[in-house]
Amino acid sequence: MTSVHLQSFAAAQPPLIPSAPQLGLPWALAEAQAFHLRGVGRLARAERTAAKQRAQQDAPAYLAAETTRLQDIREQMVTEAEQWWHALLSNDEATVCEAVNTAFSDNPAAGCAVGVDGSVLSVVMRQQDLDSMPTQTAGLTPSGRPTLKNLTKRDRILWWLTAMGSNIVATLKEGFATASGIEAIDLAVITRLPDTQRLGYVVYGRWTRHAIESAPWREPEDALRFLDIGQDTACSVTTTASGNLSSTLKPLDTTRVAGLQALLDGAQDNPDSGEPSLADLDITLGANTPPDVRVAIGDPYRIRPFAEWKQQTLSPPQPAPVVAPATSAVLIPGQTLVLPEEAWRGLHVSFSFAGADADLTLFLVGDDGRVSGDEDFVFYNQPSGAAGGARLLGKQQEGPHTVERATVHLCALPEHVRRVAVAINMDVEAGLTCGSLTHAALDLDCTSGAAWTFRPPADPAIRAMVIAELYRHSADGHPVWKLRAIGQGWADGLDGLARAYGVNVE
Repeated sequence: MTSVHLQSFAAAQPPLIPSAPQLGLPWALAEAQAFHLRGVGRLARAERTAAKQRAQQDAPAYLAAETTRLQDIREQMVTEAEQWWHALLSNDEATVCEAVNTAFSDNPAAGCAVGVDGSVLSVVMRQQDLDSMPTQTAGLTPSGRPTLKNLTKRDRILWWLTAMGSNIVATLKEGFATASGIEAIDLAVITRLPDTQRLGYVVYGRWTRHAIESAPWREPEDALRFLDIGQDTACSVTTTASGNLSSTLKPLDTTRVAGLQALLDGAQDNPDSGEPSLADLDITLGANTPPDVRVAIGDPYRIRPFAEWKQQTLSPPQPAPVVAPATSAVLIPGQTLVLPEEAWRGLHVSFSFAGADADLTLFLVGDDGRVSGDEDFVFYNQPSGAAGGARLLGKQQEGPHTVERATVHLCALPEHVRRVAVAINMDVEAGLTCGSLTHAALDLDCTSGAAWTFRPPADPAIRAMVIAELYRHSADGHPVWKLRAIGQGWADGLDGLARAYGVNVE
């Protein structure tokens, strides 16, 4: 509560737009063959030969179209990112407020940017109510035994004041770090006053970037200096003539600062009314889950399936072949099977779960069980590998379950890739293990209608797990791909999992 001001906040940087995924002809050919062979019987040799010839003709055009389209998307995103960065540096009000409020979304005391005037940002902060503070603190009896001792009014006020100062300084530091063109922040703090149980201002003032960045913030007690370095500041907690802190909170006079009273007059003070409420600003902003940088909101580099591209090139569009729904075969740990040829051209992978969050990860490894380079490590920050041969498609909520999908084109993988490990990992910082997952299942299917399901164990001792493995093999002198259900893992999460496959974890 009294040390958040000791945090450091990295200065905002221009957005870095990732490169468009590299796609290769083997991937395009696998997609085209899967489409043209759909619904063609295995014994219909003439039809299969004709279908493969059509795929050979279509694949280069499909590859060229997708490569051009993805590059156009990247150029558009680069242009938009440059425009956004310029707007942020120019203190465009909407851009600055949106960026700052996104940064504030995980703060313990909610801050909300409400306007920009030149290079001055206005922020309202919702501080924890004094009545919600504990009335006791840990202590020791004369004999040295632990006990609880009652806090005096002034001790409680000091604790609350220090916590408020800590949150104010942290809010100011983060605001300046996020908005590089802002040189001062007008900040006002609201809380529910003990006597009236209504909202009121307890602090307001202006703090400059220079004052915040030049002040040393080393100890929790440094938070109490927030008033000393501000301009035109006022605080409900005052110091008496004897040097003690006041023991009551009174609302500040809002007539000195234009707009403060209007903000309170227009605020809904009843949190149960169903209307937006400043009384619950700490709930509606501060308690929100911060944005997860690992998960994109929509995939800007979504690759059009071959069927979608083909339909757009036909005039008039042709109906897609009807394929019978798949019936999944349930696998047990250690079970292996030979994948049909249709699975080589496109294996659809989905991991569904509930109870906690997890991420799907693919490792493309050689005979030594290690990746040849970081490009063979397919995860949330690098969702495509092997020139499109393996790709994560992102997460989405489907009813009570979260589902993350991927596609693997086995016939498009380079020769040095001998195995594909399909793994999951938990968020180590959340302190949860695979035992927290419920209804976890890995489903795989292909265009022939063949499908397989494996339910990995909910092991509370591990935080990362290889659920299944796809690997090259030989059967009757012919190369094949096989699937093995595994369900074993690592206690230290993604770091241990990645190191086991030769990924250099920094």
